[in-house]
Amino acid sequence: MAHYGRLKEYRFSDAATADDIRGSKVYGSGGEKIGKIDDVIFDHANGNISYAVVDTGGWLSTRKFIVAPDRLRPSAKHEDDFEISATKQQIESFPPYNESDVESEDKWKNYEKRYKAAWQEGPVQHRKGSDRDITPTASEMPAEPGSIGSQLSEEENAALTSRIIPAGSDDVTISNSAMGIGARWLNFENRLRQRRRDIVSGCTSCTVGPASDRAAESAEQERKAI
Repeated sequence: MAHYGRLKEYRFSDAATADDIRGSKVYGSGGEKIGKIDDVIFDHANGNISYAVVDTGGWLSTRKFIVAPDRLRPSAKHEDDFEISATKQQIESFPPYNESDVESEDKWKNYEKRYKAAWQEGPVQHRKGSDRDITPTASEMPAEPGSIGSQLSEEENAALTSRIIPAGSDDVTISNSAMGIGARWLNFENRLRQRRRDIVSGCTSCTVGPASDRAAESAEQERKAI
């Protein structure tokens, strides 16, 4: 089973800081601000981000909630920010997020099961196996009946075909016309992968290899980044 962890206070010390998504605002349906990205939860084995942790600033009883990358998209009105198809009322239906659950494989597996069920079966309804709303927002309703694609926003339609992330690869390829989740997010995730061994070196639950291997990988990843 994959082992997950949070980025916590780790900070990138180079130009990648400009692409750090932490601090970016997140807007919900109708353009309401619902919080800002406070942290990310990622797979220690490969550096892939599984969830963004959103700090609501206090309006949510548990303060924070998580959202998967495939449910985020660039904000159409706010540069460098993101939006999701959910309201505050819908987010309140999510199971309470507890940061300590991430540190336990059993607790996290159980939480993910309940969290995904909330998206598929609760007020935020999605088709199983899809990241798209069953019921689109008013602005996403089709101009003509029977047009499935027209139920999505332009950004969502573009995301279906534009994002290219090769399976099992640490490299991210972005087409010139790609919108999807946005280049800023993908650059951030790619740099996280490059620094993964340094970030998880203190983790007692997974093995990242001897120091000599970590140094060699770090040097190679730095070479790729130049």
